[in-house]
Amino acid sequence: MSRFFRGGDDSSSESSSDEEELYSGSEEEEKQVDDKTKSDDSDEESDEGEEETEAESSDDEGGAQKKGLSRFLRDESSESEESEVDEATAKVKSAKDKRFDELEATITLIQNGHKNNDWASIANEFDKLNRQVIKLQDGGKAPKSYIKCIAELEDFMNETLAKQKVTPKKMNATSARGLNAVKQRIKKNNKDYQDQIDAFRKDSEAFMKPDEEEDEPAPKVSKVKFEPVSADAEDDEGFATVGKGGRALLFTPESIFKHLRTILESRGKKNTDRLEQIKIMEKLGEVAVTPYQKIRVLMTLISARFDLGSGAATSMPLEHWKAAEKELGSLLEILETEKDHIVIEGAEEWDDDEKPPTLAQGEKYIKIPGSVVSYVERLDDELTRSLQSIDPHTSEYIDRLTDEAPLYNVIFRGLLYYETLRKDASLEVPQESLNRIVQRRLDHVYYKPAQVIKRLEESFWKEASSNLDSLITPRAQSGEPNQLINTLCTYLFENSEGIIRARAMLCQIYFLALHDEYYRARDMMLTSHLQENIPNFDITSQILYNRTLVQVGLCAFRKGLVYDAQNTLQEICGSGRQKELLAQGVMMQRYGQVTPEQERLEKQRQLPFHMHINLELLECVYLTCSMLLEIPLLAQTGSSPDVKKRQISKTYRRMLQYHEGQIFTGPPENTRDHVMQASKALAAGEWKKATNFIHSIKIWDLMPNTENIKAMLAKQIQEEGLRTYLFTYAPFYDTLAIETLSGMFELDTRKVSAVVSKMISHEELAAALDQVTETVIFRKGVELSRLQSLALALSDKASALIETNERTLEQRTQGSTNAFSRKDGRGGQRGGGQRGGRGGARTGGNTQRQAGGTQFTGGALGAAVRG
Repeated sequence: MSRFFRGGDDSSSESSSDEEELYSGSEEEEKQVDDKTKSDDSDEESDEGEEETEAESSDDEGGAQKKGLSRFLRDESSESEESEVDEATAKVKSAKDKRFDELEATITLIQNGHKNNDWASIANEFDKLNRQVIKLQDGGKAPKSYIKCIAELEDFMNETLAKQKVTPKKMNATSARGLNAVKQRIKKNNKDYQDQIDAFRKDSEAFMKPDEEEDEPAPKVSKVKFEPVSADAEDDEGFATVGKGGRALLFTPESIFKHLRTILESRGKKNTDRLEQIKIMEKLGEVAVTPYQKIRVLMTLISARFDLGSGAATSMPLEHWKAAEKELGSLLEILETEKDHIVIEGAEEWDDDEKPPTLAQGEKYIKIPGSVVSYVERLDDELTRSLQSIDPHTSEYIDRLTDEAPLYNVIFRGLLYYETLRKDASLEVPQESLNRIVQRRLDHVYYKPAQVIKRLEESFWKEASSNLDSLITPRAQSGEPNQLINTLCTYLFENSEGIIRARAMLCQIYFLALHDEYYRARDMMLTSHLQENIPNFDITSQILYNRTLVQVGLCAFRKGLVYDAQNTLQEICGSGRQKELLAQGVMMQRYGQVTPEQERLEKQRQLPFHMHINLELLECVYLTCSMLLEIPLLAQTGSSPDVKKRQISKTYRRMLQYHEGQIFTGPPENTRDHVMQASKALAAGEWKKATNFIHSIKIWDLMPNTENIKAMLAKQIQEEGLRTYLFTYAPFYDTLAIETLSGMFELDTRKVSAVVSKMISHEELAAALDQVTETVIFRKGVELSRLQSLALALSDKASALIETNERTLEQRTQGSTNAFSRKDGRGGQRGGGQRGGRGGARTGGNTQRQAGGTQFTGGALGAAVRG
């Protein structure tokens, strides 16, 4: 084997020497490539590699001349070649040396900026310098050249600012921004190296002398040195948290604020491991001793957990939400116990990480900047986002909904904390913060039944200590939900304005309507004039207004006020956009008119499923009320051609026309089919059949007091059936006994007399009531021929065309046609056409009734108040 590696024998053949030369040349080439790529190896390792290469590539001690490929790899003068290789090897630098060179280059650029007074480049290089020095710190000490640079930079900045004050000169905008940036950062940055900077300024020459440790040669093999870690810093498995540079992080009470400062500065930056930061802060919370340390750690930890749900489409993880809820409760508990520590908006930030703040003479509180109400609002919003993303028909939604009770307790505790702050007049606690947290509490109770609110209140007061009490909602009111809602809303009426005040009004109206107090809810809605200003409010408040409007309409229906209910629900249900207006779903628009951004915003505004109003029940109530009003109206306009045709519900009319246009109609399958079949039966006079159709709708079981509602509907159908019969068959009668009508519709004779009298007084029926014989005497008018009927129809169409032309002309001429309209007698309102409508609500009154409109105050509600 020796002949392949070393040619020791002179009598060896030429072929063997060629093989030997070829192998040695290739060996030499590989070693040179390895030496160039391994830049971090020590000089001794490279020297040893070269010695091995020389030993393998040399022929003999006589120095015989090389042959073959070795002639192209090395020259005959091997000594000169070896010296060149040594120089090349010596020029290879380690990674640490390269970092030092980059640092020196950056320092040179900053010094050049001093000469040119170029603060823009100084600011950029200063940021770069601070990033570079992190990798070169040894045991918390920065390189001396860095200390010299930042000390000189601070002095130069102070000189520049002093010159600006004495002789102000207009500085370039870019340089001015750079100067301000350096001014803001250098004070905070130099605080971490203040000891070294002071040593440099005391004796710069002694400071810049190299230490003896730096002159010692580096060891051949760099071994990892493990620093001792305290028992608290280690995990149960024996692992320790390792920071930058491979050093274990020591968590001690003295180092808490430095760790928090590092975490706060890294928030929002890319490639930040948020989960790792949360773990570090959890360990900091374990070693925190003083109340100030615990408060600071808890506030930073809660904010870091909220960062996990900062995405637009993602909600906060469940385990982190529950952890944040517990930590916020712990924070409030500490603030309740430690009365001299308060978290308040507008407090000054404490910059000294070495020592915590202390109470000075004459001070009562240690003020910590922060906002408890912001934490409460964010926790509430994250729960709402989580409920939006969960399928409501699964058990997971029910389990998640159980977290609302502890959230309500946190909101209540936050309210009590702000009440205690407001007691001290020396503290400037903004009223807005208290209003916001009261509004959050109101948002969680206004849509709930009274029994559920009572349970929520009782559960909180059981957990709370006996010495706690609320000024706004005392403990004694916990068993009275009506008084609680009234107290919260009254407080917001008196102490807030704008959107919060309007939302409080809507919440109280919603609660009253939900608990069947229709007249109070109606009066509050009308007197608040919210229907005039609601378009100027935000979308969330508009959604609450729509929900309140619908709830008032359902309350009127439960009270038996059919006309009021239909007139109130017309604005929402008549549009065909119930899902969108109530924030219970996104309507699919034709031809893709909604952009992805708009669709995303719509989904974010959706209400959780447990707050929804049943849309099928809402449609059933609206169509039933429309049927009870439209069928008699159709009969009236069909028997009297001179009465101007009008519509109460276009949506209902459209459905009825579609149903009548079908060739074959099977048995009813859904709510809409039941109402349409009942409408046909009622129009034909079959009121019992119509009642059966309406009663067979299963959705009525979702309403409280189902039997009472069905009895009310049966009574309404009887009355409207009587009215429809009289409108339809009045031309064929001269007289009609009241007793006959009572037997046909199974109504009391007094009720029949009341209905007929009301129709006569409202000029809906051309008849007279003979109370002696108890008969209805019909007046026969002049029967119109077909030609006369067509002439009246043509006259109506011509009048409508004239009105349209005048309206168009007035818009184009900006109202200058008014005088022209008065001259030719066509100005103002023309008489004729529609005669008086029906009366007001079914409950009585002779107020003349108009057609139902889309305005909340223009129909029965307004008429009832004015009457």
